[in-house]
Amino acid sequence: MRSLERSWVLFILWFVSLLAALSTGNSIFFSLTYLFTTLLLFSFLWAWLNINLVRITRQIRSRNIYAGDFVEERFVIENISRLPKLWVEIKDSSDLPNHRASRVISNLGGKRQQSWHIRTLCYQRGRYTLGPVTLSSGDPFGLFLFKKELPGFTSHVIIYPKTIDLPNFHPPIGEQTGGEAIHRRTHYVTTNVSTIRDYTFGDSLNRIHWPSTARTGRMMVKEFELDPMADVWIFLDLEKNVHVGPTRAQIKVPPLPLVPWEKLPEFELPPSTEEYSVVVAASVGKHFLRQNRAVGFITYPKGPHREMAQGDRGERQMNRINEMLAVIEAQGSIPLAEVLAAETPRFGRNTTLVIITPSTTLEWVAVARHLVNRGVRVTAVVIDPGSFNVPYNSLEVEIELTASHIPHYVVRQGDSLEQALANGRALR
Repeated sequence: MRSLERSWVLFILWFVSLLAALSTGNSIFFSLTYLFTTLLLFSFLWAWLNINLVRITRQIRSRNIYAGDFVEERFVIENISRLPKLWVEIKDSSDLPNHRASRVISNLGGKRQQSWHIRTLCYQRGRYTLGPVTLSSGDPFGLFLFKKELPGFTSHVIIYPKTIDLPNFHPPIGEQTGGEAIHRRTHYVTTNVSTIRDYTFGDSLNRIHWPSTARTGRMMVKEFELDPMADVWIFLDLEKNVHVGPTRAQIKVPPLPLVPWEKLPEFELPPSTEEYSVVVAASVGKHFLRQNRAVGFITYPKGPHREMAQGDRGERQMNRINEMLAVIEAQGSIPLAEVLAAETPRFGRNTTLVIITPSTTLEWVAVARHLVNRGVRVTAVVIDPGSFNVPYNSLEVEIELTASHIPHYVVRQGDSLEQALANGRALR
């Protein structure tokens, strides 16, 4: 119970009238005592019933949203008593920017319910908390105010980075036609069956191996390996010293209009090499996964810590990469040349490697050239820091990449990513 200070005057009057009635025996003071007692008990009981005899539900349409799309929720509040509620306040403490789920419900009749929908436009990637929810209500006289927290209404939503379709993005990619299967188990159905095992709950019916099932008398399913097509690896450079512009935590989300007839602000990429790099990585991953390629992802987002997703295909791999990209920040401490050299044994011949970086140092280009000499198909996407209002640019890196015959794309602030990633240089 909160805000007892609202009724302290009435408590004092009740106490004074009680003392006067006991000391003088006057019936007027007894009547006042009965009146104040009845009013306090009635108001207290009314407020307590208002906050306790109510049920609220919260439904979220999807917990995985792309930046530029809407988070949609539906709230339902139900009065489970016959006593009407003059007002109930629902206060939502979500940290999702511009999420306006709080409401004041008035005149909620007995055994009635009200519902409302919330649509929040998401501008910034990240992991956000929806809730907790606090209910507040009181009596008609404003003497008591009760608040009740609903910790069970706390959930999370992940805002994936925005992805751009890249129909004209055609870097050289590796093939291993006629080669042996890659001996790596995958949940994706391929043409390469590695072994069979007993059926477990959740296995798809198209995995059942009927001859073995008939022979053993038990349900047997097939296990698969990746096919001979070479992997695509996306290498995102998140060294702190090479990125310019605000970090994810520093980006200010534009406020939404307070009235529905005002136009919503359009989604724009923040002036940050970090955000441009993340969107490029998400878009390139989506591009190759749609081509049924096995895509892996590597980055060093914080100090020497490595984040990696092993190469795989399908929607689940796309979600796995997007979940990593939704929360990472450019806080790495190891230069790109060193991490590329450390990861070199991972990239086999004809592996496709896409390097995304705003780095203007030439050391990483020498490592990339070494990878090319080993048979790795390297493509670079250079985020030009000079277009983000800093006194240096990527011109020397571009010249060195051209001289090394490494295909590369240059992305500048304000560029259309679809067009920027369609105009590759030194493609062979």
